[in-house]
Amino acid sequence: MSVAVRSSATAEDLPQASFAGQQDTFLNISGVEELLEACQKCIASLFTDRAIAYRENHGFEHLEIALSIGVQKMVRSDLAGAGVMFTLDTESGFDKVVFITAAYGLGETVVQGQVNPDEYYVYKPLLQEGIYLPIIKKTLGSKEKKMIYVSGEIIKTRMIDTRKDEQHHFVLNDEEIMKLAQWACIIENHYSQRYGKKTPMDIEWAKDGETNELYVVQARPETIHSQKQLNILRGYELKESGNVIVQGRSVGDAIAASRACKLVSPAESELFQDGCIVVTEMTDPDWVPIMKKATGIVTDRGGRTCHAAIVSRELGIPAIVGTENATEKIGQGQEITISCAEGEVGKVYEGKLKYEVIEISPAEIPQTKTKVMMNIASPGNAFRWCQIPNEGVGLARVEFVINNVIQAHPLALIHYDQLEDSEAKRTIDSLTTGYLKREDFFVDKLASGIATIAAAFYPKDVIVRMSDFKSNEYAGLIGGKQFEPVEDNPMLGFRGASRYYSKEYREGFNLECQAVKKVREEIGLKNVKVMIPFCRTPEEGEKILKIMAENGLVQGSDGLEVYVMCEIPANVILAKEFAQIFDGFSIGSNDLTQLTLGCDRDSGKIAHIFDERNEAVKRMISDLIKQVKPLGRKVGICGQGPSDFPDFAAFLVKAGIDSISVNPDSILKVRKKIHEVETGIKP
Repeated sequence: MSVAVRSSATAEDLPQASFAGQQDTFLNISGVEELLEACQKCIASLFTDRAIAYRENHGFEHLEIALSIGVQKMVRSDLAGAGVMFTLDTESGFDKVVFITAAYGLGETVVQGQVNPDEYYVYKPLLQEGIYLPIIKKTLGSKEKKMIYVSGEIIKTRMIDTRKDEQHHFVLNDEEIMKLAQWACIIENHYSQRYGKKTPMDIEWAKDGETNELYVVQARPETIHSQKQLNILRGYELKESGNVIVQGRSVGDAIAASRACKLVSPAESELFQDGCIVVTEMTDPDWVPIMKKATGIVTDRGGRTCHAAIVSRELGIPAIVGTENATEKIGQGQEITISCAEGEVGKVYEGKLKYEVIEISPAEIPQTKTKVMMNIASPGNAFRWCQIPNEGVGLARVEFVINNVIQAHPLALIHYDQLEDSEAKRTIDSLTTGYLKREDFFVDKLASGIATIAAAFYPKDVIVRMSDFKSNEYAGLIGGKQFEPVEDNPMLGFRGASRYYSKEYREGFNLECQAVKKVREEIGLKNVKVMIPFCRTPEEGEKILKIMAENGLVQGSDGLEVYVMCEIPANVILAKEFAQIFDGFSIGSNDLTQLTLGCDRDSGKIAHIFDERNEAVKRMISDLIKQVKPLGRKVGICGQGPSDFPDFAAFLVKAGIDSISVNPDSILKVRKKIHEVETGIKP
């Protein structure tokens, strides 16, 4: 029987210091002599240079640390797979999810960052109810290599190429994902009771390929987010655009701009200058002295639980891992900007770009009677922004997911065989790898994006606006030109509700409905509401509700509410008629201003006229509120006006608006103004 020889030091796995990777582990050990030798090496690893340096930096006395050895039966994960899971989101600290990574072969490849693993997110509150399948996100990793056991050799493991069919499939099925997530919750509850406080956990798991049994092989407290004090929420925003050199998985949410320093190994430390961005293939504990002097880290390989990711979080610097070819694409000494502030995809830009650091103190945000909600586009930022005091999401834009994740036109997926563009076909083939039906890719990815936002803010309302691309924007999607008309004025053309029931696009709208249905009924996030944009007539609204019902989204069923955007004067003039169809209104101040004043919002020539505070626009808004509030209909606003103009926010409060939805960075400013208007007390 083969065993694993693992170290366990007295200062390891504490909530304040993980000592991850500092002592050695030896796998696939067989025979008494090998076992004794592995034990000796394990004890000796207590005094490697990296272990000594780590203790020095964390203030531990060297001779007060003891080490024991655990000998475990080997799990044949080389025949199946293994990975790591956390009982929180490793980037934001959001503690209502279990985050699981998985790769084929031994788990060392995941821990060391040698592969880009699969990733899964499970929503804990619904997991514990046991009714739904609350897997809110699944991301397929490339998993090019795997580590296997080797018998009869001094080196007990070796790396081999992963088969193509394995690369294109998830390591875990849904049942296994759920089982691991349930175990993670049990382990977290145990340690929380032990320490007398909520204790997020960092857990290693493995699957035996001979028995198909899952095992937990190690558990320790998570040491980054559990030690943070949530006094200040800090966000980063790029103020310039640039050319993207490479992209990978973002670690953290920061931005850094500096010169790139490409290194092959930590032995080249003399080449590194403080404040540069490390660019390398992968890292291990020997890299830590260099990483401490870096502004950021970029690696070819690794997932968000690899060594580079764990250490960069501990150091508080941004990292982009799993780029695959950063060491080839980035030049030595080249000025670059790395951005982890744009969601789960981290980007490396050419040059030093300007960026802004946004700081918000939750303690400074006053409570108000008027609801203050958020506009959210990127699901990747939802776990962070939900920690700001709020009343939910007044506008979740699906366009971001379609444009940045799905990328392809829905009709190009449905009618793939009719596509005339061969390059578009090749790109779609790459995007939809692992899917039997290409349209399932659209539904899964859109559902995942919506579910991520809904889970972050659950049980508060999350109002999802169905797609509101214009025809020229849809044409910009992969394969889109073949399915879109050429319009002289797309802003006033084939958009919003008119698309949804048209014979040209209805199949695409059906996919959007299926994604929302999956989020509400399969995943169980019934806090999702639906909003219809650019609905010109009440008759259009009735057509949309009928199509939604045909797709299993029945207004009123399980609390499903359907709102309409108020962005056309007709929505105000016929407000009572629209109120008979929809549950509420959300004012889109940009379009309402444009159409009330007859003013192209994109024209620089008449930009001085475009103003939401114009008396005509304000009367429109006041009239809407007066007409529909007595009918029991909710009225909110999700335009930019309240963020830009405090006096406009004051007008809305006095007019009796129910909610104001703004970008996260405007929450503090807008809520302070609302509080002043409601109480008459200036801050």
